[in-house]
Amino acid sequence: MAANGPSQESQRRKLYGLLGDLPPRDREASGQKISEENRGTYVLETLLLDLNGLELVPAYFTRPASRNGHFPVILFNHSHGGNYRLGKDELILGREYLCDPPYAEALAQRGWGSLAIDAWNFGERRGRTESELFKEFLWQGKVLWGHMVYDSLKAVDYLLTRSDVDGNRIGTLGISMGSTMAWWVAALDTRIKVCIDICCLTDFQALIEARGLDGHGLYYYVPGLLKHFTTASINALIAPRPHLGLAGNHDPLTPPAGLDRIDEELRRVYEEHDAHDAWRLIRYDTGHFETAAMRQTILEFLQKWL
Repeated sequence: MAANGPSQESQRRKLYGLLGDLPPRDREASGQKISEENRGTYVLETLLLDLNGLELVPAYFTRPASRNGHFPVILFNHSHGGNYRLGKDELILGREYLCDPPYAEALAQRGWGSLAIDAWNFGERRGRTESELFKEFLWQGKVLWGHMVYDSLKAVDYLLTRSDVDGNRIGTLGISMGSTMAWWVAALDTRIKVCIDICCLTDFQALIEARGLDGHGLYYYVPGLLKHFTTASINALIAPRPHLGLAGNHDPLTPPAGLDRIDEELRRVYEEHDAHDAWRLIRYDTGHFETAAMRQTILEFLQKWL
């Protein structure tokens, strides 16, 4: 019974428990609309969300201009890249390592909505350094990554309060830090029906062996994690839901030996669920960026499964 019922749920509880002291998981999520703008393909809502009771969370919600009523929505997780100013704007402006058009437009063209929040320290939540906040949280028994994941989980709660969102068709995707957020959120929350990670499905042990730890910021590190979980065992909690991983063979953040290890384990897990076609890891002879081929594959995967 590798991934059904109590065993999988107990693993989720254990994983969540490693994320430090967090606000109550069942606190109500709500949002205030600041403004609305029709951008042709989509309508952009600028929001202020109450997710954690500690500080309000700026967010963008996009809805396809050509579609009313229930529509599927992607929780878009922005990347890091040392740009603390950009945050949620990555959804509507894109990024140098993402293809055009930006995801807000690409998703809207297919009738899908999206939600992006500013993670702690990014966008309109910037002002402290990452190391400053990491150290403050550590003193308080908190984990920076834990608070980032918590906000993303509560963002799903917020989506389910909206009458225009099809709550049975919520997916998540992102690149780099956003990729890591995608598979953590999908592992912890079964309301995520499709997970797509771009260029950051990193095997922890392979990263250590390749001496690549400094490629990730302080936010990434969860005390005690390796005593209980591997990257593969976290991602196994997504099974049997559809999961697409895309990686570059020359990306130092995803050592090839680690990709081999993860793929072998997840193939086995998905076979146990009789869902072998729901897991795909596609590797390209590229680095840490999205290619046109990746973008096409992502949209086709969403079209099939969401």
